[in-house]
Amino acid sequence: MSRIPRLIGYGFMAAAALLAAVMKKEGVETIGPLPAVAVALFLGMIGVMLVFTDLMVRGLYAQVDAAKRREEEGGD
Repeated sequence: MSRIPRLIGYGFMAAAALLAAVMKKEGVETIGPLPAVAVALFLGMIGVMLVFTDLMVRGLYAQVDAAKRREEEGGD
């Protein structure tokens, strides 16, 4: 399994934090036709979704592998 989705998620969260910092310091209110707050929230939400999904899938695979190992050890 690749860790690229999780790294992309971290990148989106960092971009959202950077955008929030720029909004506070520079007073940026819009990015194109969208409010800057909406863009920051969307980036952060997508980033968190990617990271949590990757971690949950990894946990699920670890549980399945552990169950298979227990089954193989008990079956011999």
